Amino acid sequence: MNITDIFEYLGTFAFAISGIRFAAAKRFDWFGAYVVGFATAIGGGTIRDVLLDTTPFWMNNANYLICTAVALLTVIVFRKYIVKFNRTLFVFDAIGLSFFTIVGMQKSIDFGQPFWVAMIMGVLTGCAGGIMRDVLINDVPIVFKKEIYAMASVFGGIVFYVCWRLGMSLMFAEIAGAVAVFALRVYSVMKNIDLPQMKEEEHDE
Repeated sequence: MNITDIFEYLGTFAFAISGIRFAAAKRFDWFGAYVVGFATAIGGGTIRDVLLDTTPFWMNNANYLICTAVALLTVIVFRKYIVKFNRTLFVFDAIGLSFFTIVGMQKSIDFGQPFWVAMIMGVLTGCAGGIMRDVLINDVPIVFKKEIYAMASVFGGIVFYVCWRLGMSLMFAEIAGAVAVFALRVYSVMKNIDLPQMKEEEHDE
């Protein structure tokens, strides 16, 4: 198992936790929560693999189904603690975003795609699962709000690519990119740093 595989499993677990917890807040049953968690965990990677014309990653390995089940069990068993620290729920989402961004870029590079395609694939891998989660629980997708979310993915992808192109080890580049995504996402939430919102132009009557 290489570091990319480890990132993929960790990202799956973190995103599944995020999806299941959001579903729990909407009072979904266990099955519904599992579906939301699984969609959150595999949504972005599935779109990436379809665009790369390869079999979606989770269809080759049942461990991702098991990983989501473990996440569901974790939320059920430790729900009191998770609810108590509800304000830190976004941390799980940030972890999944950071890991999957780098996994998406690395897989795209392995398929011989140029940097700009790898960047798009990284953002898709990191963000699309969250979009599916928010649609399933009937919320406006967080990526379309003013919070720094997709831009954190872009920033981490650039850090990963620059480190890799400078000749640093692949492990270092991947870790640096993931840390960059996580750090920017968490910092922006803690400091309430947002992107400018689009506003409808007002016309004088």
